[in-house]
Amino acid sequence: MRAQTSALKSKDLLGIEQLSPEEITLILDTAEGFKEVSERPVKKVPALRGQLVINLFMEASTRTRVSFEIAEKRLSADTLNFTASGSSVEKGETLIDTAENLMAMAPDMIVIRHKYPGAPKMLADRLPASIINAGDGAHEHPTQALLDAFTIRERLGRLHGVNVSIIGDIAHSRVVRSNIHLLTRMKASVTVAGPPTLIPVEIEKLGVRVVNSLDEAIDGADVIMMLRIQLERQGKLSLPSLREYYNTFGLTPQRLRRAKEGVIVMHPGPMNRGVEIASDVADGPWSVILNQVTNGVAVRMAGVLHSSLS
Repeated sequence: MRAQTSALKSKDLLGIEQLSPEEITLILDTAEGFKEVSERPVKKVPALRGQLVINLFMEASTRTRVSFEIAEKRLSADTLNFTASGSSVEKGETLIDTAENLMAMAPDMIVIRHKYPGAPKMLADRLPASIINAGDGAHEHPTQALLDAFTIRERLGRLHGVNVSIIGDIAHSRVVRSNIHLLTRMKASVTVAGPPTLIPVEIEKLGVRVVNSLDEAIDGADVIMMLRIQLERQGKLSLPSLREYYNTFGLTPQRLRRAKEGVIVMHPGPMNRGVEIASDVADGPWSVILNQVTNGVAVRMAGVLHSSLS
């Protein structure tokens, strides 16, 4: 590893907003060392042997839930996976009561995904265990931003000065908020693009450039990050139709011809092929989408480790 093992300032990893550039670099450098663990015949290190981590997922998830579980097991932690389905949540138990009952069983860490913004902070304020935010509503998704940054740095060799264009449903995405905080903090340039109905008012105050044209967003970009339309977070569809959206903002090989040589295409998943991205792009030579998934395990190993040391 390039960095000395150390703790974060807080016992909790709730969002990118709380992290300094030095803490971000610490996690990325540690993840670089942990990526090698996944290539060993025995994919384990004893760093968290004897510690119990509860994965409290109150929203559906594939990549985040599975990669956290793999990360914890590769650190030799004991893990328990909890979902709302089949639990007392279905009988009306509150999140706090659920968490306090789990805490009575002495976990060292709780990884939580919840539909309500602020749910991880609420647990962090009440529980002695370390809390890691695995996504809270449309608020933040810190480990996704960290793995995105790791992938950019791995491919381009730096974050400083990189031009990143984030395109799609900016208004409802927790991924974009965490990425904006991280990338601007690390001196990258960020452009956001999408239909006006999917761009939050005054988002420029976060230090980003706003455009309403896909072509303008692609021009000069080193990284193109596509986001899906989050229908589950919208009261109604904020555009005429998904087909029209694809015709205007869908990333196709033809549109990518405007991009810089060496551009990389990212997507946090799940993808809606034929809506925000063409299959030829998602599976093409520009894509680092599966690299993001691979890197997610190493980054979450680093995040879990450093939270446990705080």
